[in-house]
Amino acid sequence: MNPIKAIITGATGMVGEGVLHECLLSDKVESVLIIGRKTCGVSHPKLKEIIHPDLLNLSTIENRLSGYNACFFCAGVSSLAVKEPEYTRISYDLTMHVAQTLSRLNPEMTFCYVSGAGTDGTEKGRLSWARVKGKTENDLVKLPFKAVYNFRPAFMLPTKGLKNALSFYKYINWMYPMLHPLFPNYFGTLKDLGLAMINSVLFGYEKNVLEAKDIAVLAKR
Repeated sequence: MNPIKAIITGATGMVGEGVLHECLLSDKVESVLIIGRKTCGVSHPKLKEIIHPDLLNLSTIENRLSGYNACFFCAGVSSLAVKEPEYTRISYDLTMHVAQTLSRLNPEMTFCYVSGAGTDGTEKGRLSWARVKGKTENDLVKLPFKAVYNFRPAFMLPTKGLKNALSFYKYINWMYPMLHPLFPNYFGTLKDLGLAMINSVLFGYEKNVLEAKDIAVLAKR
């Protein structure tokens, strides 16, 4: 089993930080390269970082992106924060540009994309953000990667000690033990998401779209 050499985007956000945390803890992950507009603020012997202002243009750093067998794509923006054209530019155009570049440089790579619960794989639903995410998922699986997995977490219990958890989580974390058994497809943990991504590279999974229950199953393999 080859050790994982992973590229991570979005490490300054809650999800990316949590995935990075699990990668640095795992003895299955040999090295991690972070690509982002600003530093993630983490120092570790197996971590490297590229500060790059524009993920829509990777031409100046392409020579540093070869030799990796995993990408954990956690970059994104809330649909509430920007208007639809900007949301599409970030959620679709940016994601596809990075993925197309990496699939050309690393055809044996497993690409893991953090989408979200409610994503519309038909691309025909009422909600624009869900259609955009659905198109992104659908077009990613067409790229010549070894494998593509689209992760659709809903509520994720943050990992203790990390700094980028969204502020409203601290008001609702107490409900997790009660709600998770009742609604397992809507409640999971950030730890499980990170472990599931790692395990998708090591063991694969029978679906390329993973809801919260699938994420919990894959995390334990």
